[in-house]
Formats: sequence, structure tokens, C-alpha cells
Amino acid sequence: MDLQTRILIVDDDEGIRSLIGEFLAKHGYETATAADPLEMRALLANEAFDLIVLDVMMPREDGLTALRALGADAPPVIMLSAVGSDVDRIVGLEMGADDYLAKPCNPRELLARIRTVLRRRAVAPPAAGEIARPRAMEVDSGDCLHFAGWRMDLGLRLLFDPTNAVISLSDGEFRLLRAFAEHPRRVLTRDQLLDWSRGEDSDHYDRAIDVQLSRLRRKLSEGQGGSDIIRTVRNEGYLFVPAVGTPGEK
Repeated sequence: MDLQTRILIVDDDEGIRSLIGEFLAKHGYETATAADPLEMRALLANEAFDLIVLDVMMPREDGLTALRALGADAPPVIMLSAVGSDVDRIVGLEMGADDYLAKPCNPRELLARIRTVLRRRAVAPPAAGEIARPRAMEVDSGDCLHFAGWRMDLGLRLLFDPTNAVISLSDGEFRLLRAFAEHPRRVLTRDQLLDWSRGEDSDHYDRAIDVQLSRLRRKLSEGQGGSDIIRTVRNEGYLFVPAVGTPGEK
């Protein structure tokens, strides 16, 4: 494991911070800890991290509020919560978390989730003042959608801009973009987006889908020609502007 992979653990319980930190250190990760979101933001302002493990239930400011305040270029986030209901998990994922794990959790399961998220995001540490956008290797699952020069690989769950740079998306953001790409050039309501990205049986959280959509649009704008891919249609919903094709239709 690369010792330069840095993980920030945010939890108001000192014992949990120490336990997780020591366990991850034994498996080759460099760790830092914060007792609350205020300390987390201070560390993020001065240091680079590859992933955040963020507790939900904290005094003064909870983890979901802290998650909402993170910028689009923030590291991926795994939420930990003693409240493991489906509603809390869905809200956390809708708001941009990359994964959600109920407490108490097995440290080995957390380690497996961390490895999975890091593989999926595949974000290299950015140079000073730059947002990391690694170049794609010549890999293609064969199950892709193409639009406006972009490539969305459904098998690898990766998005590439027209310069072949990887645009890092959370699992929820990827599913939301897929819902758009599979229903292009038609106005979609929030309810339709929730049904197609989360499933018809999921509860509807309009505010959460707005947060996730805002993050997705910011990330698309990082890539070449991505600033007007998703357009707001006032009082109706959202429109995916470009035509979408499969590899044989490019």
C-alpha cells in the first residue's frame, strides 16, 4: 500500500479516532484526525487528503451539514453513523457521500470500503492550485455512452471528458448522470430523476437531489465543454442537452 495515501478521520469520540487511525496505519495508510468539522476544515485548508471518514452524529455541527459544505474538489467521503436507517443512508448518499457505513462497524469492512472508493475515484494528488484530473488509460469496458465528445463507461463506472481526462464522480453522481444520459433531450422532473437514479421504491428528497445535481454540474464544468450539458428549465425540471450515442453511433 502507498504510504502517501492520506486519510482524514473526523469523529468526536477520541477512542474511535484512535482505533480507526491505528488500524489503517497498520495497513499502510497515513492518517490524521479531527474532533469536529471545524478541525476538519482547518486541516483541509492546509493539507491534502485522499479520503475522509466522517461521523454523522457530532455536537454543534453534524456530519451531514459538514458534508454539504464541502466543495466539488473535496476528497471522497465515507460516512459513519450510529443511526443506520435506510432514510439516513439515502440522504447521506444523495448529498454526495461516496459510501455510508453503520456504527459500530468492523474495521476490516471499513478498510474494504475505503479501498473500493479509492479505486473507483482513482484521483491523483493535485498539483498546487489545480484540480486533479488523471488521464485515462486505454481501457474500455465496451459498455459506453457518448455525448458531446464525452465518454461514460457504464462497466467501469468512469466518466471521461473530450480530452480523455477522468472526471471523478461519486456513486450517486454517476447514477444521476446515467439517468440523464439514458433520457436525453427531454425535460426531467426531480421525481423522475430520483426514480431513475435511486429506484422507484426510494423516498423522495428534493433538497438532496438539488445538492447532488449542483455537485454534478460543477464537476462537469471541470471538463472541456461541460458547462452546458445539463440545463435548467424553469418551473419544469432539467434537460440533458446533447444527443447520446453508443460506440457504433459516435
